[in-house]
Amino acid sequence: MSETVNIHQAKTHLSRLLERVQAGEEITIAKAGKPIAVLTAVRDRPKERVPGMDKGRVVIHDDFDDPLPEFDPDYMHPEDPMRDLLR
Repeated sequence: MSETVNIHQAKTHLSRLLERVQAGEEITIAKAGKPIAVLTAVRDRPKERVPGMDKGRVVIHDDFDDPLPEFDPDYMHPEDPMRDLLR
């Protein structure tokens, strides 16, 4: 079930609204009758990240930050306007 409340009601009854949201309801907060926010329960919290959990899975090669060949003026089309800027 969904209910719409105005900002004043939301501020006045926030604790009650949060209890209802926790029970599964969805509350829409409106300003001058126009919806501006939705209160919903947090479903699943993401798993806590553990530093180093992908160790050995990611490989960064020594030439990782070398210039890409397509930006080398010698590999560019002769009429490419960027060619002269890169020289």
